[in-house]
Amino acid sequence: MLYQDLLDNIAAHCKEIFGSELVGVYLHGSMAMGCFNPDKSDIDLIIVIEGDISDRQKMSFMEGIVKLNEKAPAKGLELSVVKRKYCSPFRYPTPFELHFSPVHLQWFLDSPQNYIENMKGEDKDLAAHFTIIHKCGIVLYGEPVDDVFGPVPRDNYIDSIFADIENAEQDIPEDPVYYILNLCRVLAFLKGGICVSKEEGGKWGIKNLPAEYRTVISDAMESYATYRQMDTDEKTARRFARDMISLARQEASIDRYC
Repeated sequence: MLYQDLLDNIAAHCKEIFGSELVGVYLHGSMAMGCFNPDKSDIDLIIVIEGDISDRQKMSFMEGIVKLNEKAPAKGLELSVVKRKYCSPFRYPTPFELHFSPVHLQWFLDSPQNYIENMKGEDKDLAAHFTIIHKCGIVLYGEPVDDVFGPVPRDNYIDSIFADIENAEQDIPEDPVYYILNLCRVLAFLKGGICVSKEEGGKWGIKNLPAEYRTVISDAMESYATYRQMDTDEKTARRFARDMISLARQEASIDRYC
């Protein structure tokens, strides 16, 4: 697997820092789903622990992760540390003990102690992440997926994916590939009942969404699969997002009352 040495080093770092409290390290996202592009994708991880960890452990963990992130692809590492008791039975929104992504890197570099004390809370995104782990997650270390993660209720998953797309019309010009393909896979679940990657969502969208948007979806898929930046008309992108969110709300409403 691409970046296998990095994944091995992350798992070893987790074992070194968390010791007997470590339940497992689980890979999800595009790398687990077979559509990883080092220019466009990050490496997504969930780290499950048994009990409490100290601020000192968190600091040591973060110092190592920041160094390992330098060896990651362009979009870096994204990971959350979660207690086992919130994985099964599943709790929503899901509490987390620590989170890292490049978006928060500067915060840690500027004020590491403040980061350690405050980077915790609840995250709706974890419902979607756990769903992907159930579908195709890869165990980098620890117990099998089914022994650690309980089922994610459908309503929780729907609420989670809506939280991820609610600002799509506003944000789509900044990252059109992400939002176009993500909206496609949200609708693939709501209309087709299937949990797919962004790449698979794009393929589904071309076949099942309005024909007027086939070109924009195809362009997003080509950009996702290559190193080419997507050049799309902002008005078209915003209209696509607005129409897909409207369609998603309709489907979610139908689902709720079935």
